[in-house]
Amino acid sequence: MSEDGHQSDRERLLSELRDTVKFVVVTHEHPDGDALGSLVAMQEILSSLGRDSLMFIDQSDFPLPEEYDFLPLPRLIDAPPKDADQRTIVFLDCGNIERTPGQVFQRPGVQIVNIDHHHDNTRFGTINYIRPDASCTAEIVWELMHELSVKPNATIAEALYVGLITDTGRFMYENTGSRAHVMAAELIEAGVDVHEIYRRVYEDVPYAKVALLARGLQKIERYDEGRLTVSALDAADFTDAGAEASYSEGLVDLLRAVRGTVVAALVRQRVENGDGSAQHKVSLRSSDDSVDVSRIARAQGGGGHRQAAGFTTGMSHQDLVRFLRDEVAAQL
Repeated sequence: MSEDGHQSDRERLLSELRDTVKFVVVTHEHPDGDALGSLVAMQEILSSLGRDSLMFIDQSDFPLPEEYDFLPLPRLIDAPPKDADQRTIVFLDCGNIERTPGQVFQRPGVQIVNIDHHHDNTRFGTINYIRPDASCTAEIVWELMHELSVKPNATIAEALYVGLITDTGRFMYENTGSRAHVMAAELIEAGVDVHEIYRRVYEDVPYAKVALLARGLQKIERYDEGRLTVSALDAADFTDAGAEASYSEGLVDLLRAVRGTVVAALVRQRVENGDGSAQHKVSLRSSDDSVDVSRIARAQGGGGHRQAAGFTTGMSHQDLVRFLRDEVAAQL
């Protein structure tokens, strides 16, 4: 999109945020650090402007990952409010509305604001503000905060910092630009305790998570001279380790770090169907720009970034591995 187009989208968005009284803020299913950080920060920003804003997280997404349980969830709802048709629905970090619980708000006449940084966003909103150049959605929310003349309080600063460090991999991923460091500096000036946030998000790890990661590392498979590295966790792995679904986070990044890996895939059993078949959630990471994993994910109805994406599938493990090998080979 042209610079003029971005300017127009920003002005429409800012007008909506300034002029509307009632909102619901929403994010994607199985929210990660950027999703929750952006959600909490936007809720706090709107509240500081005197707006009547509710925060929606579907009941199916609870419990949330333990590492984010220190983030406050003010005015939280887990079902659409009765007056949803009278509220502007603000989607944050959602590339595709069809893959989020928030699709319950997609109905005729509802004003939907879509704020995101995924390059393959389907632009499902009545107002779309998509910034693929931003390191994370939290960075976009931080910029909007300035445009709305809101000063970051402790809650906003911590929430934005969580979104920033998790989606940039603690400033190590390719999406880390100079703006990310400027943003971090400002949030630290606003009172963020860097060590405390690091401890809460990345340390104090439950033993069950370590046990689950050990199982995942024992199941590593490598294909095509190591270019594709795969691990799979089934329901028994989670049960035997006493682990929650979110405890598998971080394993795919360990797979990507294996020398020679171009694409890493973590396959997690997600839903057992009535007929005995299973649905699996596949997380993809690429080690460089040679393979666009979002393209692979889109082929199965998913999406994401060039170097981090995912999808859900009912394919058998054998068929899934064959699909991944073919897709990686097609791009190399």
